Amino acid sequence: MSASRTVICLLRNDLRLHDNEVFHWAQRNAEHIIPLYCFDPRHYQGTHHFNFPKTGPFRLLFLLDSVKDLRATLKKRGSTLLVRQGKPEDVVGDLIKQLGSVSAVAFHEEVASEEKTVEKKLKDICCQNKVKVQTFWGSTLYHRDDLPFRHIGGLPDVYTQFRKVVEGQGRVRPILSTPEQVKSLPLGLEEGPIPTFEGLGQTEPVMDCRSAFPCRGGETEALDRLKHYFWDTNAVASYKETRNGMIGVDYSTKFSPWLALGCISPRYIYDQIKKYEAERTANQSTYWVIFELLWRDYFKFVGLKYGDRIFHMNEGRTGVPFVDANMRELALTGFMSNRGRQNVASFLTKDLCLDWRLGAEWFEYLLVDHDVCSNYGNWLYSAGIGNDPRENRKFNMIKQGLDYDNNGNYVRQWVPELGGIKGGDVHTPWTLSNSALSHAKVLLNDTYPSPIVIAPEWSRHINNKSSGPSSAKGKRGSSYTPRQHKDRGIDFYFSKKKGF
Repeated sequence: MSASRTVICLLRNDLRLHDNEVFHWAQRNAEHIIPLYCFDPRHYQGTHHFNFPKTGPFRLLFLLDSVKDLRATLKKRGSTLLVRQGKPEDVVGDLIKQLGSVSAVAFHEEVASEEKTVEKKLKDICCQNKVKVQTFWGSTLYHRDDLPFRHIGGLPDVYTQFRKVVEGQGRVRPILSTPEQVKSLPLGLEEGPIPTFEGLGQTEPVMDCRSAFPCRGGETEALDRLKHYFWDTNAVASYKETRNGMIGVDYSTKFSPWLALGCISPRYIYDQIKKYEAERTANQSTYWVIFELLWRDYFKFVGLKYGDRIFHMNEGRTGVPFVDANMRELALTGFMSNRGRQNVASFLTKDLCLDWRLGAEWFEYLLVDHDVCSNYGNWLYSAGIGNDPRENRKFNMIKQGLDYDNNGNYVRQWVPELGGIKGGDVHTPWTLSNSALSHAKVLLNDTYPSPIVIAPEWSRHINNKSSGPSSAKGKRGSSYTPRQHKDRGIDFYFSKKKGF
């Protein structure tokens, strides 16, 4: 390739400069580099089955932060980030025609069908204009080409089998160096404005001080978060014990939103883990961070193996406080703990018997850390129909609430109308006496609903209490069949109301 040529670096879910093979390759193969990000209008349309907006307000805010941060980083290194609104294949085609001397278009490959369709159209445009296409694999800890399987079809359908083989025979590639200076853009290119919420048909979210993820998007914030969690606080050394927490910023790494947009490299996290283990301590917690990165890898590779086959309301008012608290946290902050995600998925699919795709598309709309493979993989897993299936795997909402929020602080934080109920009783308000509810200023079916469904296994974790309002059990207990009330289940699981 001639040194006088120009490379377009199309960025998608790789909004970082460190350990980015697209930049690394372009730095060595061109005189001018055009870093490009496109706000694709297809990302702001409705989801396929239930027409939720594909990108919700919290992820959009995180994305805008990340784009702004990458532009600022590139400017410090002699470049900038071109931003355009439009389909990537159209924008790239226009740039090729405008410049007339583009020698290559480089990008990281994705897994899901919509992204692969864009890649095919990009290749067609480049082929028509005799422009080279250079692609890379860069979203996982283990490189696709380094997997110890003869081909992707040999990927095990059970995670544990995958993990044991990869840990025993695989290798993690070293991180790539970060350029001190990035080669300049060709003359005459306008960097373009970063769009606003209004320009993308969204309303900017109101930040909630209770959020367990009060963080901003961008590579700078991601690297700062790792430094804080590893080196400043040593929180990583107790990750395995605290990771199922519900309240607070430091009960888990919170890396997933930055990983989803590629603001931080999984290989960089691995590299820092190994340094931390060498310099401070190596224990189950430090290993467990790698274990979770491997789960993320696994869902990516499952998506690669099976393709489209993995795809075959602002408040929760189900009357089950642990479910409602998690759904409200998601709606108000764009984030939910891992423990919460497993429970609400189980409740939707096993207790309400609703279509798992409803939950998957709602998560796609709201989650700040949405990753298509992880999201759909986890929902399939919860529904018992995906990889590593467990058809009878069902969470007991009351046991889970008492195990992970035994004093009820998490529920009271997100379901304030139950704030007067002390301790673990907040998980089962329908079992309390009339006098206890009156003292707590709770009126069932008025200030807070009775449960939309009561699973028989819950009784094992509910103390015997006076009947009173628990007559809701008689109305909606054994006689309640969620299959007969799917629409009602949807209404209570995802409410369109704005307030609480």
